[in-house]
Amino acid sequence: MPLFLLVFSLVTPAHTIHVESIESHSEFTCEPIRLRMCQDLPYNTTFMPNLLNHYDQQTAALAMEPFHPMVNLVCSADLRMFLCALYAPVCTVYGQVSMPCRSLCQRAKDECRKLMEIFGVAWPDDMECSRFPDCDEAYPRPEDLLTGSEPTDQSSMTVQRDYGFWCPRELKVDPDLGYTFMGRKDCSAPCPSMFFNQRELTFIRYFIGVVSIVCLSATLFTFLTFLIDVTRFRYPERPIIFYAVCYVMVSLVFFLGFLLEDRVACNPVSASQFRASTITQGSHNKACTLFFMVLYFFTMAGSVWWVILTITWFLAAVPKWGSEAIEKKALLFHAIAWGLPGALTVTLLALNKIEGDGISGVCFIGLYDIDALRWFVLAPLCVNVAVGVTLLLVGIVALNRVRMEIPLEKENQTKLVKFMIRMGVFSVLYLVPLLTVIGCYIYEHTYRSIWEKTWMEKNCRQYHIPCPYKVEQTSRPAMVLFLIKYLMMLVVGIPSVFWVGSKKTCFEWANFLHGRRRKDGVNESRQVLQEQPDFAQSLLREPNTPIIRKSRGTSTQGTSTHASSTHLAVLDDLDEPASSVHSKASYHGSLRHTRDNRSDTVVYRGTEERSFHGSNPRIDHPLSAHSSLHQIDSHSRHSSQRDVSEAPPTLITHGTTASDGRAAENDGTSA
Repeated sequence: MPLFLLVFSLVTPAHTIHVESIESHSEFTCEPIRLRMCQDLPYNTTFMPNLLNHYDQQTAALAMEPFHPMVNLVCSADLRMFLCALYAPVCTVYGQVSMPCRSLCQRAKDECRKLMEIFGVAWPDDMECSRFPDCDEAYPRPEDLLTGSEPTDQSSMTVQRDYGFWCPRELKVDPDLGYTFMGRKDCSAPCPSMFFNQRELTFIRYFIGVVSIVCLSATLFTFLTFLIDVTRFRYPERPIIFYAVCYVMVSLVFFLGFLLEDRVACNPVSASQFRASTITQGSHNKACTLFFMVLYFFTMAGSVWWVILTITWFLAAVPKWGSEAIEKKALLFHAIAWGLPGALTVTLLALNKIEGDGISGVCFIGLYDIDALRWFVLAPLCVNVAVGVTLLLVGIVALNRVRMEIPLEKENQTKLVKFMIRMGVFSVLYLVPLLTVIGCYIYEHTYRSIWEKTWMEKNCRQYHIPCPYKVEQTSRPAMVLFLIKYLMMLVVGIPSVFWVGSKKTCFEWANFLHGRRRKDGVNESRQVLQEQPDFAQSLLREPNTPIIRKSRGTSTQGTSTHASSTHLAVLDDLDEPASSVHSKASYHGSLRHTRDNRSDTVVYRGTEERSFHGSNPRIDHPLSAHSSLHQIDSHSRHSSQRDVSEAPPTLITHGTTASDGRAAENDGTSA
């Protein structure tokens, strides 16, 4: 018997479910019924999308196929009418939908249950009888057939509703890819852009290409300047170099995206499957995955390196850490700066959140997925900005307190003010573009749903999908918004070149291009904020008493580090050429740190080896801290006084010499 029923259902003419000349409707109005199963009904027009959200009769016909055998074998007299009430409901006025009664559904389901079990057909969840009004009337009711009549019973419902987004056939993709677009699975956005025309896209792409070249040149110049003299940029300013390296990679990815156009970010057109070009999603596209990994990783790493830069400035300005002490934490800094972005990148790869950007030609996240934008882009950037700004303000306040409370020489006051200005300008040049990018993301996050609904209203008839119902607000993104976003994403890397821009950089490049190398072994840009005098000592000292300066927080043990009365030797180094080292001969108390982390002194030699002690121009001043440490013969004293009188009135720092080991033996005191 089951075999007979199966053969009977197969040999029955297909007119029961065949659709005559099925075509996608162009506008959503009452349209003639083309389903042959529903041809001989009291009504001949239907409304799409139907009660089961099929947006055309072809889709409805495919969904009705499992009920072939039951309709052909007439398991229930009510089944055919019930199916037509759902798949091709009566339509007299657009938007007025009459729903079948619950009793009609229950009779069709009960009478056909056994036959459905034989053919292995399950009653769909969206056809559950509890969804329909509790009544017992035939379908359609007489008043439903009257044009313009108002339904007076709960069995007939006037439905004016938004059917949501329906994925057009042109935008459908293979189910195995896991694409989603506007909440619909197996669907992807049109490529290259759903918001801009080709002329606007061409302008935006060339704009991104030019800006990426500028950013690449600036950041690459910063990194190459570092390679010319690696010892010049030490902590606390070393993170600027890694920050520049990150944006070298970011600008390089955008430049490659400009060259490749939409070949990486978009899927190709498939004319045989009636599919248009769509945005790439997920990790199945290897080139898109590589672009995403490089762009997202180095974008986040650049943000973290800026935070680490503020941390190193804070350590140098507040607890007075030296460059050696900060450098000991370099491994921790690298672990954080590269580890956190790496973990986020791997997480996004596992979640398959990669999205192509048809505008710029790269791949990123959060372009269509609002949740990914919120948690993996906005949240990390906002946290980094909050932490960095806090540490930056604390450091600036500490430096300003040093300038106000401690009596410094005029030259060093100028250096300190210059350093504070440079630090503030660099931070502003970084924060303004970054905050602008965050603002663009927030604006895009807020208005994307409105932009998408506006796009759907404009293209629904072209794609033959339901148009949105009662669109109260329409908006289209301005091209200038995307121009600003891409500009600031790249400009944020350019401030690094302002930090290395100085006369010394010009001299170093000139020497490098002429094949000359530095012959001096002293690196003057070693310590920026290392040696401030103690606050208590400065405030409690007697008048005309020299200030004893010591290094705190450095890696030297048991050795006093004497440089200048401020921590600003590096600033003078940044502004003067390398050939001017001999003018700093009065700094012969500064330390040269050897590989075993020990300190020895550097003695500058002229015609004869000598050292200047004391912080005053006169070596025999009674208040000199070093006048009682050494016994000098008359010839040496005379020659020293002559040299001092001939020297310009610059700041002379005091220290200990490597050649005079008797100082510690003859006197127990040390400067």
